[in-house]
Amino acid sequence: MNGIPTKRLRQLLAAFRNRRLLVVGDVMLDQFTYGRCDRISPEAPVPIIAVTREEWHPGGAANTARNVGSLGGRATLIGGIGPDDAGNKLKELLRAESVEPEDLLVRPNTSTIRKTRIIAQHQQLCRVDRERCAALTAAEAAQAVQSVRAQRRFDAIIICDYGKGFITQTLLDALKRLAPVVTLDPKPTRRLKLNGLTAMTPNRAETLQLAGRPAADTDWHAAAEAVLKKWRPKMLLSTLGEQGMCLFQQGKPPHLIPTVAREVFDVSGAGDTAIAAFTLALASGATPVEAATISNHAAGVVVGKLGTATCAPDELRASFDR
Repeated sequence: MNGIPTKRLRQLLAAFRNRRLLVVGDVMLDQFTYGRCDRISPEAPVPIIAVTREEWHPGGAANTARNVGSLGGRATLIGGIGPDDAGNKLKELLRAESVEPEDLLVRPNTSTIRKTRIIAQHQQLCRVDRERCAALTAAEAAQAVQSVRAQRRFDAIIICDYGKGFITQTLLDALKRLAPVVTLDPKPTRRLKLNGLTAMTPNRAETLQLAGRPAADTDWHAAAEAVLKKWRPKMLLSTLGEQGMCLFQQGKPPHLIPTVAREVFDVSGAGDTAIAAFTLALASGATPVEAATISNHAAGVVVGKLGTATCAPDELRASFDR
């Protein structure tokens, strides 16, 4: 089943509005600088960009939280920012999109992660990263867990690990026990113990890494099965770019879902949208296949937009109608 009946889709989208999700992980500020490129610099063989506009969006785990909100759910965000203007800007953007940023930890010895993308003629020319990362201290991890426990019950928790230091084993182990649905967008280089999760959403390369296979290995199917066997999540949703997604479940055959993207302008943040839609659907009573199908459509919507984008319920419905 690569589609969902209209009546069933409406039921699930209506249920989205009653779900409260916690998003925990590495938050970032995404900056997009757009311009024209008409000539090459006389100083070096590089393009000269005449800037026409700039945009700022929540990135990383913050983008996942805003996608939960755009789809109709309620999102609370926990992550770390620095005591800087970028952190203040990020909180301002989150409030504008109805995401609660009050539980963000201001970490004095770090800076807010900022990624600047330079774009001309709809083409990303380069990316500039500003970050000073450090793993959570024991006291900061305890503060994060206390913030979670102080909240009322969540329907699901999404953990976004970009390898910047916020997700530690102590925090991960505590989060696994605090909601009926707990999903993870993993960073394989972190070497964390990932057992006890509802689902994981690695991309093709991350699936190979999690299975300990070389990047050139083409048998991602076997790699996904190896990850299921090693960490025992209830399900694994492997995102495959232009090939769509493949859902693996314990004791069941894999389910391939072809991409529904009509045009691909920008893949920035598509993984954030995918896990937001997948988790929100699971928390709303969708079957794993229904949740994966919704996730695939949501990701197909956002890759057709420039910048770190979101998907709204009407856009999701339109994608299914097509």
